Amino acid sequence: MNGIENYIEFIIYAIVMNLTPGADTIYIITKSVAQGKKAGIYSVLGIGTGALVHIALAAFGLSVILMKSILLFTIIKWAGAAYLIYLGIKMFIDKSDLFDNEDSSFGKINLLKIYRQGFFTNLLNPKVAIFFISLLPQFIATEYVNNATPFLILGGTFLLTGTIWCLFLAYSASYMTKKLRNNSNIGKIMQKISGFVFVSLGVQLLLKDE
Repeated sequence: MNGIENYIEFIIYAIVMNLTPGADTIYIITKSVAQGKKAGIYSVLGIGTGALVHIALAAFGLSVILMKSILLFTIIKWAGAAYLIYLGIKMFIDKSDLFDNEDSSFGKINLLKIYRQGFFTNLLNPKVAIFFISLLPQFIATEYVNNATPFLILGGTFLLTGTIWCLFLAYSASYMTKKLRNNSNIGKIMQKISGFVFVSLGVQLLLKDE
């Protein structure tokens, strides 16, 4: 099928990988808990858009440049880590209740901000680009590696399974914490915990072996 080998095996692998927690998962859960279902959905859309960029880069060979350029990889890696740490510190020092942001007038500007944050959280993680360029060719016939079509199909499959799982996370997290939103003490504690987790993810990205 368009140069793709072991497609069912790839789908299984994609599902397993999507179930593995990471920065994207933490971001979606945090936003869903803090600001409800709509915020969670917009975070999923932002992360999905970032993944689309990585898929396109892998399909058209641009990720190979990132894979071979230590300097470029390092720059993007530090930018991504700095962004996560920035989000974490901002949440940690914020003295407000994590649930304060949810109100009846939750509007377009805030939703766009959540979308952008999700987008950059995914886009500025060079590990994602390396992941796609390393994984996808394993399921493509040798004679098709210079063809963008199988990369796009496999990447789209991975994105679809990931989006379904992420939407499930968003709905579940927002539903399970609905009754906690009136407790300001829990909101403040979760604000600090969420900030700490984001900082930890940023530091982990910096310290991980390349």
